[in-house]
Amino acid sequence: MQICRDVPDLRTAVARFRAHGARLGLVPTMGALHEGHIALVRAARSGSDRVIATIFVNPAQFGEAADLAAYPRTEAADLAMLEAAGTDAVLIPKPDTIYPPGDETIVETTRLAQMLHGAVRPGHFRGVTTVVARLFNICQPDAAWFGEKDYQQLAVIRRMTRDLHFPIEIHGVPTVRAPDGLALSSRNARLSPEDRAAAPVLKRALDAGRAIALPGVDLADIAGTIRETMAQEPRARLEGLDIVDPRSFLPATGPLTTAIGIMLSARFGQGDDAVLLIDQTEIAP
Repeated sequence: MQICRDVPDLRTAVARFRAHGARLGLVPTMGALHEGHIALVRAARSGSDRVIATIFVNPAQFGEAADLAAYPRTEAADLAMLEAAGTDAVLIPKPDTIYPPGDETIVETTRLAQMLHGAVRPGHFRGVTTVVARLFNICQPDAAWFGEKDYQQLAVIRRMTRDLHFPIEIHGVPTVRAPDGLALSSRNARLSPEDRAAAPVLKRALDAGRAIALPGVDLADIAGTIRETMAQEPRARLEGLDIVDPRSFLPATGPLTTAIGIMLSARFGQGDDAVLLIDQTEIAP
C-alpha cells in the first residue's frame, strides 16, 4: 500500500494504475476508521481494480472549533485497517494541501445544503462538497463509495457530481451497526459510557416508526411514534426529525403511499462535550 502525503505523489500513483488500464475506486474518510469504513473499502474493492482511500479531517465541515479539535486522530491504526482491507494507495494531506493559502473557491449545492440536517449544521454540507470536489479532482477516480448512514450527504454528493459533470459513479453502502443497533460512527468514541448505552435509542425510534408504517398510515403518526420513543431516553436531546421524499428531499406529508426517507439526529452529553449523532432509514410501503 502506497502512502501519499501530497498531490504529486498521489497523481503519480494514479498514473501508474491507469497505465495498466485499472479502474479506480475512491473511499474518502476523515480517519478514526471502523468497520463501516472498511465496508466501503470492500465494496470499492469488489467494484474496482485499484482502491484509493483518503484520510483528511476536513476543517471546512466543522461548525465549532471544539468539535474539530475533539475529532479522533488514529493514523497508525487507520493505515493498518486499510492495508488489511486491500487498499492500494492512501492520501493523507495536510490542510494547506487541500486548501492552499489564499484559496477562494467553494462548491455548494444551494438548496440541499440548506435544508434538514444542513439547517441544524449551517455550512456543513458546503464544507463536504468543497472537499469532495477537490478530492475528486486530485484522485480522478471512476467511482466513489459513501455510507448510507449520512443520508443527506450522499444525496448532496450525488447532486454535486451530476451538476458538475464529474465522470464518476457514486455508490452508497448500507449502514453498518454495532450489535445493539447503534450505527457505527467515529463520533461514538467521544460518548461517555452512559451516553453510549443510551445512543441505541436512535435505532429503536426508527424501528418503532417502521413498525407502524403501513400503507395509508399518516406520516404525522409515524413521526409522533419516533418522537415518543426518543423521549423515553432522557440522555438524548432530539435535534431533528425529517420525513422526506428520497428523490427531492422535500418534506413528505399525508398518508404513506410512496417511499419515504426518515432522518433523525440527537445530541448526547452536555456543553462542548455534546456529541451529535445521526441515523436514517428508508421505508417503501
